[in-house]
Formats: sequence, structure tokens, C-alpha cells
Amino acid sequence: MKKIGLIGYGRRMRGLLWQMDQFRPEDVRIVAIADPRVEEVREQVRKDGRSVEAIRFYSEGDRLLAEEELDGVMIGTRCSLHTRYAVPVLRRNLPLFLEKPVCTNATDWRRLYAAWKRSKSPVVVSFPLRVTAHARLAEKLIRAGEIGTVHHVQAWNNVPYGDCYYLGWYRDEQETQGLFLQKATHDFDYITRLLGLRPVQVAAMTAKQVYKGPMKAGLRCGECGLDEECPESSLHRYLSRGITERVEREGGRLLRCGFAVDTGNEDSGSALVEYETGMHVAYSQNFFARRGAGARGARFFGYKGTLEFDWYTNEVRIFYHHQTRSAVHTIEPGKAGHGGGDAILVWNFLQILRKEADSAAPLSAGLLSALMCLKAKESAATRTFCEIALPADLKPDRAGFRDRMYAHRLFRDLAVPERVG
Repeated sequence: MKKIGLIGYGRRMRGLLWQMDQFRPEDVRIVAIADPRVEEVREQVRKDGRSVEAIRFYSEGDRLLAEEELDGVMIGTRCSLHTRYAVPVLRRNLPLFLEKPVCTNATDWRRLYAAWKRSKSPVVVSFPLRVTAHARLAEKLIRAGEIGTVHHVQAWNNVPYGDCYYLGWYRDEQETQGLFLQKATHDFDYITRLLGLRPVQVAAMTAKQVYKGPMKAGLRCGECGLDEECPESSLHRYLSRGITERVEREGGRLLRCGFAVDTGNEDSGSALVEYETGMHVAYSQNFFARRGAGARGARFFGYKGTLEFDWYTNEVRIFYHHQTRSAVHTIEPGKAGHGGGDAILVWNFLQILRKEADSAAPLSAGLLSALMCLKAKESAATRTFCEIALPADLKPDRAGFRDRMYAHRLFRDLAVPERVG
């Protein structure tokens, strides 16, 4: 029996455990949970259908690691604590599932990198986009030379649910350290992996144009008396936007005012990333696009053609530059989160516990992406180009991961139906 310890039991961790339950792993058991909200978590675990009698609860992750004999650990704390708990797990050489971003500042980056160098822990970083059918098909087509060598990339992330970074706890910049680390870490990861190149410098810019204002600090939604005028109010989130099931009262389910003086985080950002060959990537993210304006994907330009995919359209397209045709591959990602990537990462972690697979998203990738984000943040703050000085052993893992299922000929040769037009 493989015994797992959890550090942090928030919404994201619960979602990952739900994915794990779908595989019905009879040889894996949650034996301990660390979270400062012990009694609240105990009740939530009971509501989630787990036996609280079979789980030991701790208020602190260090104590869990000291007292439990574990076969693996999953870390889903708030972002500023990821490195704090990952380092002692790495010292124990235990299999680790680590939420992104793997760190939120340069000091933690150096600590985590040093621990990674000394550790034998197989680590799965929560980078689900890189293992979705969209990214895997794009990788296969690019590697096959369908568009030729990639000479330029344009990428975008227009977040239709971006208000979560201003109305809830994510608005605390001491936790997020900016939205390059929160969102672009995924995009920098899959782009770098598909290119298989080392980034060398970045120039970035951020702006805060919408989620700012004169309202008092600490104001909760519904306390200002401007429900009818404010498009972010609980009234309009229900009446006009249709994203809630009811009009909330008494603080709007703890939502804070997005137009107060203490609202943190930029609401748009862009980065130019140069890679070792001299080619560059233009990336942009936006957090006030809504509804049908939501988009996340990229265009990879070669001389022979252009490949484009987007997780909102669920299509991978190729435009052939020297032929009178294009091709459209339709993706059916299923019901698993993040375009199916969450399920694949959880399955991969289960295989790692059984010593049946390599990591689909190793810690080296998490460190590489986090450094890119930290340098993008520095560039935006200093309004300068910033060098991305990667250690020699941090290389894009372009070879991908290997496990028994995806090594099978059926999956290697799987072709996605294509529509020609």
C-alpha cells in the first residue's frame, strides 16, 4: 500500500484527488493531511466521502513530514509556501506532486534549485497544458517537420474568469507575486517544451487599467450600496453575466471590491522572450476579457507553414504556406480539467508511485518556467531587457515522458481525424 501525505487541502487539491479517485487506485491511500484549518478540513474531508478515522490531521506540514512514514507527498498550499515544503520532501527523496508556481521569489528559486540538484525525488509539477491532446499533437506535427523549423511564436491567454485575481484571496500580491508567475508559468512551459530551445532574455511590460479605484481598503461586495451600478457586483454577476446561481448577500461570499485601493495584481501583461537561436516569442495575457473573448493558445510560424491551437476552440490548425490547402484537427478533451491534462498528470503520479513511469512534468521544467516568470516580472519593474541565466543542467525536456500506456504502439501511432479545407 502506497501511503500519501497531503500538505494543503484547498479547492485545487480536492480537484486533483477527485481525478485520482476516478482511477480507483486500490494500492494508494491518503493517510495524513496538513492544513492550518484542521477542523474545517476534517469536516470537508468527511463531506468529500473519505474516512476521517483513517487519516491523521496536522496543522503544519513540517510536523506531518517528521511524524509520518510516507511513499509520496502532494503539495497544494498557497503559492508562497510551495518551496518551503517542497525542499524537505526533496531531502527525503520522496515522489512529489507540486503545484505551480514552484516558487515565487529569487531566494526560493535558488533554494529549490539546490535541493533539486541533490535529490532523487521524481517530481510531477502541475503543468497540465503540456500533456493535453492539443500540445501533444502540436509537438508531433512540429517534430515531423509539417511547418519546418519554428522561427517565430505568437501566444495569448485571455482569461474570462480573471476576476478571481482581484475579488478573492489571489488579490494579495504577497502570495501571487504577480500574474506572470500565476498564469504565464504554464504558457512559458509548454512553449519552451515545444521549441526545445533555451530562453536567453526577456523584455516585459504590465499594466493595471481596470481593477483599481478609490473604494476603501477591505470593502466587501454589497457594502457600498452601488450594486446596480457596479458590473462586478453580486447582483450583476447573477442578473447580467449569469455566472452565479443567486444574488449573494452579507459580503458576496467573501468577495472583495475589485475597485478598492488595496486591489493587487496587474490586469494585463506582455513579454518578448528571445531564445538561443535568435528567434523570439511574443506572449500576451489579459484578465478582463470575458465570455466568448476567452482564448488560450499559440501560433508557431515556420517557412513551410503555420501551426495554431487554442484550448477554447479545441482545434489544432495547420496553414500550409506553399500549398492551396489547410488542415484542421479537432480535439475532444473529455471532462477532465485543464483540457484533460489534470487527469494525465494524476495518472502519471500514480505510475511514479508504482515506479512505472518517468515524470510528465519534471521539476527542472518548473524551475525553468519560474525563472522565466521572475525575469519577466523584473523586466516589467525595471523597464529593461533581463538576461535569463539558466544553469547548464536546466534544459527543456523536449523528449517528453515515457510510461507503459503512452509507449504502446496504439498511442504512438494514434492519428487525430483531420478536416481539410
